[in-house]
Amino acid sequence: MQLRIILNNFPCPRFPMRLLPKLLLPAACALALAACQKESAPNVADTSSQTATAGELNLYTTREPGLIQPLLDAFTAETGIRVNTVFLKDGLMERLNAEGERSTADILMTVDTGNLLDVVEAGHAQPLKSEVLEAAIPAHLRGANGEWFALSLRDRVVYADKDMTLPEGLTYQDLAKPEYKGKLCIRSGQHPYNTSLIAAMIAHEGEAKTESWLRGVKANLARKPAGGDRDVARDILAGICDLGLANTYYVGRMKNAEAGSEQRQWGEAIQVVRPSFGDAGTHVNISGAVLAKHAPNRDNAVRLMEYLVSDAAQALYAKANYEYPVKAGVELDPVIAALGPLKVDGLPLTEVHKYRRTASELVDKVGFDQ
Repeated sequence: MQLRIILNNFPCPRFPMRLLPKLLLPAACALALAACQKESAPNVADTSSQTATAGELNLYTTREPGLIQPLLDAFTAETGIRVNTVFLKDGLMERLNAEGERSTADILMTVDTGNLLDVVEAGHAQPLKSEVLEAAIPAHLRGANGEWFALSLRDRVVYADKDMTLPEGLTYQDLAKPEYKGKLCIRSGQHPYNTSLIAAMIAHEGEAKTESWLRGVKANLARKPAGGDRDVARDILAGICDLGLANTYYVGRMKNAEAGSEQRQWGEAIQVVRPSFGDAGTHVNISGAVLAKHAPNRDNAVRLMEYLVSDAAQALYAKANYEYPVKAGVELDPVIAALGPLKVDGLPLTEVHKYRRTASELVDKVGFDQ
C-alpha cells in the first residue's frame, strides 16, 4: 500500500503489482523513481544555467567604498552581475602575497599610479586585450601589454587666493621662485600625490635640477608641510599662505558643500590654476584597475572593467567624485568644467613610477617635511 501511494505522486505509468514477483519490487521502484527524476532533470539544469549567467565577481579595492559603490550598483543594475567588494585601506599587497594562487580576487583597484604599478610588478596582474578599453583610454594612461588601466584622473593644481594675480602660463617650476617666499602651503612631501609630482619633475628635468627646485619650494613655505589638500584652501582663507599645491577633485567637494559650511567657505576663498611642466602639460595621478592574475570570474571582471570606461560610468566618476574622466567627450561636473580644459602631461606613467623612490629620497635629503 505504501509503495502504491509513493508511485502515485509521480506522473509515471503504474506497474501492476500483482504481476511482479516480490523479488522484483525493489528494482521496479528504483526504475520508476529514476524515470521520474530523469523527466524533471531539464528544469533543474535550466535554473542552474540562469544563475551562472547572472554571476558575480570579486573586487579588491583601496578606494573609499562611498566613492566606488554608485558605479558598482549601476553595473549590477545593468548586467545582473553581483560585485563582492573587499575594501582594503592598507595591506593589499600583503593579502595578495598570502593568498597566492588561491586568491578569489578578479579585479584589483587602487588610487595612485605607484600603488597600481606595484601590484603589476609583484606579478598579481594578467594582461588584458580589450578593444573597448584601448579605444577609451589614451596609450600613456594604460599598460603597453594591457596589464593596467587608468579609470579616472586627478590633476595636481595650484590653489591660490581668489584675489591673487598669477602669471599666465604658470609652471610647476615657477613655485620655486623667490617671489613666492613665505607664501606656499602644501601637505607632506612624502604623500603619494607629491612624490608622484616630484618623480614627474625628475623625469622631465633630471635629478639635480629637481633637487634644486625642491629646495626652492621648501624655502617658499609659509608653514611646515602638514594636513591634507583641503587644508591648503583653509589656510589660504585664514591668511596663512597665498597659494599651494592640491588636487582638483577636492575643489568639487568644497564648492558643492552645504552653503555656509566651513568647506564651502574654503572653496569660495580660492581660484584654481592648472600649472604645467612648460609644454608638457599638467601632472595627473590616477585611480585604476588590473585584471587579477588568478581571476576565477574573468569574463565578468572584463565586463566590469569595460563598463567603467562607458559614457555612463565615466559621467559618474565626473559628477559624483569630481574626478576627470579618462574618456574624451564625457560631461564634467560644472565646478570642474569651469576650470577649463585639461592638457594632460603626455609622459607615460611608467616613467613617473620609475623615479618614485628617488623622489622620496630627495624629500628626505632636502629636509622638506622638517
